[in-house]
Amino acid sequence: MGEAMTKKLIVFASGTGSNFEALADHFDRTKTAAILALVCDQPGAPVLAKAKRRGIPVIALNYRDYPDKAAAEAALIAHLPACDLIVLAGFMRIIGSTLLNAYPNRIINLHPALLPSFPGRTGIADAFNYGVKVTGVTVHYVDAGIDSGKIIAQAPVLIGEGTTLPELETAIHDVEHHLLPQTIEALIKEEKI
Repeated sequence: MGEAMTKKLIVFASGTGSNFEALADHFDRTKTAAILALVCDQPGAPVLAKAKRRGIPVIALNYRDYPDKAAAEAALIAHLPACDLIVLAGFMRIIGSTLLNAYPNRIINLHPALLPSFPGRTGIADAFNYGVKVTGVTVHYVDAGIDSGKIIAQAPVLIGEGTTLPELETAIHDVEHHLLPQTIEALIKEEKI
């Protein structure tokens, strides 16, 4: 694909950045998309060093610097480069209407459970503690609810007898690292972004 065909992504992350790295590695190979910036709301998060090593600009957003979420998101929008898609990859904040209205149907989220089951920030532990035998990973569009947007893709993860929570977390993350880039590739191929 030529340079003009490359889709422009902005990744939002709050933690270690393993999904950010999986995306960056994937698109370094395929060249179908490029990560223009990383948005991070946690000072000192390991994902910041990963972006720096790759030369990807970081936009730090400290929500406490603003009177409310709308003000924080308005300030963020003013600093975001033009993009085709915003990817929430371990971003631990609920997106507000300011950002949703600025990027309608152009924000997707990666969730570590098979939605609509186990929404929210503790999806892996919730599924494990409930005792389900199958959980998984969901990529969905972001809407005004919590993990309630239209589902784009899902992949199952089996919970075998004797599986520990740390083992399940590792299995979920392994699936995430494949499902998220594959889903974005499918959106590009289907011309949905």
